[in-house]
Amino acid sequence: MAASGSVPRLGILTSGGDAQGMNAAVRAVVRTALSMGAEAFAIYEGYQGMIEGGDGIKQFSWDDVGSVLHRGGTVIGTFRSLDFKERWGRKKAAANLVDRGIDRLIVIGGDGSLSGLDLFSREWPGLLDELVAEGRISQTSADAHPALMIAGLVGSIDNDLVGTETTIGADSALHRIIDALDALSSTSASHQRRFVVEVMGRHCGYLALMSAIAGGCDWVFVPENPPADGWEDRMAAALSRGRAQGRRESMVIVAEGAQDRHGTPITARLVADVIKDKLDEDARITILGHVQRGGRPSAYDRWASTWLGYKAVHQVLAAQPGDAGTVLGIRGNRVAAFDLVEAVERTRQVPVRIQEQDFEGAMQLRGGSFHEMADIFDELNNPEHVESSSPDTQRIAVLHAGGLAPGMNTAAEAAVRLGLSRGFSVLGVRNGFDGLRDGDLTELGWGDVEGWMGEGGANLGTKRDVPEIEHLYSISRAIEENRISALLVVGGFNAYEGAWLLNHERDRYPAFNLPIVCVPASIDNNLPGSELSVGADTALNAITESIDRIKQSGTATKRCFVIETMGRQCGYLAAIGGLAGGAERIYLHEEGITLDDLVTDLEWMRDSFATGRRLFLAVRSEGANDHYTTDFLARLFDEGGGDLFDVRQSILGHLQQGGNPTPFDRLLAVRLVSRALNVIGGQFASGKHDGLYVGLTASGIETGNLAHFHEVMDMKHRRPLEQWWLELGPIVQATAHGPGA
Repeated sequence: MAASGSVPRLGILTSGGDAQGMNAAVRAVVRTALSMGAEAFAIYEGYQGMIEGGDGIKQFSWDDVGSVLHRGGTVIGTFRSLDFKERWGRKKAAANLVDRGIDRLIVIGGDGSLSGLDLFSREWPGLLDELVAEGRISQTSADAHPALMIAGLVGSIDNDLVGTETTIGADSALHRIIDALDALSSTSASHQRRFVVEVMGRHCGYLALMSAIAGGCDWVFVPENPPADGWEDRMAAALSRGRAQGRRESMVIVAEGAQDRHGTPITARLVADVIKDKLDEDARITILGHVQRGGRPSAYDRWASTWLGYKAVHQVLAAQPGDAGTVLGIRGNRVAAFDLVEAVERTRQVPVRIQEQDFEGAMQLRGGSFHEMADIFDELNNPEHVESSSPDTQRIAVLHAGGLAPGMNTAAEAAVRLGLSRGFSVLGVRNGFDGLRDGDLTELGWGDVEGWMGEGGANLGTKRDVPEIEHLYSISRAIEENRISALLVVGGFNAYEGAWLLNHERDRYPAFNLPIVCVPASIDNNLPGSELSVGADTALNAITESIDRIKQSGTATKRCFVIETMGRQCGYLAAIGGLAGGAERIYLHEEGITLDDLVTDLEWMRDSFATGRRLFLAVRSEGANDHYTTDFLARLFDEGGGDLFDVRQSILGHLQQGGNPTPFDRLLAVRLVSRALNVIGGQFASGKHDGLYVGLTASGIETGNLAHFHEVMDMKHRRPLEQWWLELGPIVQATAHGPGA
């Protein structure tokens, strides 16, 4: 801490390339620091502002970071400082920090920025000794700040820090790329034209690989895994196969750092020339460039960056002299701390491995999920892997059930193509369990699901109906007559309930003795064994975009908005949507609402509007309270607000279920379906026929036993007994309420 009895002071800066979500992290750092009784200083233009001092270092108040969540880039600026690479520059920066009593520093940037932060921290005592000897600072000042406590956050759209799953900005960059690919696919299909698209990634193929999967592309080039010699012929053959399968659009993704196994760059121009030479077709080149850095941050880059900023403040305020510097990142859907030096060193090993042609080593550094997705891409886009079916081929039926969730079509396409690739026949069941009962199903081929990857809705149809007891015999007969070997059920709460019922009735109906595996797809995010469900991220982005527009509409007057989200009595959408949207108050069934709470909130509004507030945002989950409805809250606040402010309410409704799935939901659907098929294949091999569900948890993708579905759920309120996101509640308190609120 700072000298005994003094208020801790910390600085926050953004350095290197900008990334969407940096503003959310800056906002969280400033407001969390103030909430914890510390003082926060924004350092403008990265390390250069720290060197120049003066107006480059400014103390921030609560309102200085208001209305920044939705903004791209970084409001405090960034700079690639050459001066900071010199000792004299770092010494000048140290003097400026000591002058302001700052001895804790949070830096948001890439590996270069973070390595500079580590060096600065290690040199700090020596720099202060030199400054004392030169008479620049007093010994008393040096003694009051014997060490610089640090924390790093990775702001990089490339998602290139080894050890973390997602860095600040990567999800938003994927949004920009997928928006472009979706737009290009329509014109590509119209003209049966091929496009070659270059995306960022000098040493990291994350954006290229993930956008190729989520965008349903034909071929991809990434730096870590260069193609073997002869790639030109193989790519041309793959593109021809796709066209033969009925594919009208055709796209190839090239990472800017792609090369062959001899180190020769593979550029978008080269790929287009190969297509012309091998197929005698012109290919259009699109280089997305810095558009990938621009635009509003996604919902994920708002709430996750807020979480990271909150944790970083706790980290530096708890640190003691001598503690090693850490970098914070997302791992297993949690914020985790890593040794800063080790993380940077491992990250810098990737281009070294590539240069040494140790491509397997480079892939291993990227992590198991990156390697897994590379293999999945190969399966999704190579129909030559498909084995011809025979009477003995295992037949997997895919059906949707429960409410509509964006990403259901993605899951269906993945199930068909991965299933065929793995030697199964795949049947599509129309309209859920009712369609299974009525035998409304058909065998699906590779081309039948062309273009489903990015489509919203559910082309197979979905129904909320859970099978009735009297319909179980008809369902069992349909399974037997269609020689169904396994059921892959993609859907929400009712899908799991229906699958549980079939699993539970195995003794009465022998046809149900087959593998039944559920994949979570629900915007409510209320399913067992999975912290995130397919569709929830798309709904969150719809909520966040709506909140942005609603807040913008209220800028001309003093206004309180009460916004209602879906989710029934599971508050995930309200909680995370409110966090991403910058809500001051969030009402959840899990926490309850009392009249005393509402009176306190009304008094808070009156006081804050009387002292200058212009906007107040309250988000309410639709099932938060049967009596204190959205309309009730709006009327109460409107009556109590008098002439201080007016109130509007907005029920977002089914727009949360609409639209094309986000990149996150597409990738999650593919990963979960791939694992579900692996589980089914394992049961075929072992002769088992368990009822299971797959899900994304803190430790990766795991399976749970469907027989225990009711035991891990709050069945009355249709939500898991344990919900990880409830631990984010204090972040709303710290970043939205303000000190003393």
